[in-house]
Amino acid sequence: MNAAAVQMKFRMLTRREMLARTSTGFGTVALAGLMSDGCFGATPPADAPVAERSHFPAKAKSVIFAFMSGGVSHVDSFDPKTELSRRHGEPMPVPVKPTMFNNNGNIMRSPFGFAPGGESGLPVSDMFPHLRARADDLAVVRSMTTGVSEHAQANYFLHSTQPFSGFPSAGAWTTYGLGSDSRELPGFIVLNGGNVPHGGVGLYGSGFLPASYQGSLLNPDAPEPLSHIRPREPDARQRRRLEFMKAFDADYIAATEHDPGVEAAVRNYELAYRMQTAVPELCDLSHETQETRTLYGLDDPDSQRSAYAKQCLLARRLVERGVRFIELSCLTYNIGAGNGGNPWDQHGELKKGHAAMAAQVDRPLAALITDLKRRGLLESTLIVWAGEFGRTPFSQGSDGRDHNPYGFSVWLAGGGIRGGITYGATDELGYRAVEQPCTIYDLWATVLHQLGIDHERLTYRYGGRDFRLTDVHGHILSPLVA
Repeated sequence: MNAAAVQMKFRMLTRREMLARTSTGFGTVALAGLMSDGCFGATPPADAPVAERSHFPAKAKSVIFAFMSGGVSHVDSFDPKTELSRRHGEPMPVPVKPTMFNNNGNIMRSPFGFAPGGESGLPVSDMFPHLRARADDLAVVRSMTTGVSEHAQANYFLHSTQPFSGFPSAGAWTTYGLGSDSRELPGFIVLNGGNVPHGGVGLYGSGFLPASYQGSLLNPDAPEPLSHIRPREPDARQRRRLEFMKAFDADYIAATEHDPGVEAAVRNYELAYRMQTAVPELCDLSHETQETRTLYGLDDPDSQRSAYAKQCLLARRLVERGVRFIELSCLTYNIGAGNGGNPWDQHGELKKGHAAMAAQVDRPLAALITDLKRRGLLESTLIVWAGEFGRTPFSQGSDGRDHNPYGFSVWLAGGGIRGGITYGATDELGYRAVEQPCTIYDLWATVLHQLGIDHERLTYRYGGRDFRLTDVHGHILSPLVA
């Protein structure tokens, strides 16, 4: 071989030639890494409804459900009624249906004032001065109704549209339908300070859906925020142990002909392994700025207020990490403000109790809206604020209100929802929904719609029947949709 041929054979490659010759090597390695990560692809778990992943373009990616357990009084919060003041102390002019305790008094005025908020002039109670400042982001539904008036049953109905346990919650249905954008955290997380509402943890259950879709309770102040999830031991050792178990699991999966339940359990092992790093990092708020801490009230000397502030800040961080459905939990005040898991349940001393509970949630929720909005996340995050029912316009005893399922208020914000508006109305005393009455089915049909899901098509066959979150009911509250 002559010198010219040798030089031709061993000449240096240009950068362009090197990239062209190796593109299918390095590029394929990178692509393989991405495709193996479920949060980058559209491939759902084996037990997810592949055809139901998305029915149309979604306006929201995540849901934050601020559950006001106990039943907030709508006529004292977002549905002002001047007739209550004018007729204070008079008997109800219409027949009254049986209540929880049947200790029914006369018409009772609200102990709180109302004032317009924002450019929209949406009236909001003095209980919520911070949320009033965010009025232009709120869509208040004043004509919500429910079919039950006892706490546990109503809690289940709000969460699953069935008044008893054994059915999937809205969070479970959401993650079943859409999966999760997070590789390190569950798709459905309940932020909880140890105060579980009446009905118990079944409120967050997956029912007949695979167990991987149930809510994971996270207590940010506990030594183990997620039960049995401890900081990871030396990675190589634990990884070898997990791979050893995985080999046996693979054989068992094959023996069961790829049973979805078994495959889900194996995936949960892997998820738990990743959570050992993700959960401590999530709960470490040391990198949040002082301005953010002040905005939420994280340093409030009142422990309940600061705890709820932490929940709201963690909700934002969970949205940033791709968690699909987050539920917030109220904490009980020990000043007669509520009972057990239903801290908004004031059958007596309503002014004292509602004021205490509103002070707990008002500032953090307003901060959550503000923080999401300034980070460009509110438009893709749907916030739902609701209790299980409302309260009567007449008194129970001298200064309380009983349960009222016939008309009450909830509100939504973000996620493609029009702000600064009201929908529907109760009568002049706030007793019954009389304009555009709607149901819990309609609420969740609207939430699913904003997530890109047709509520009638998201189904799961169980016991020979196709079930869905909205049962055989539900209509989208179209006027709320931007």
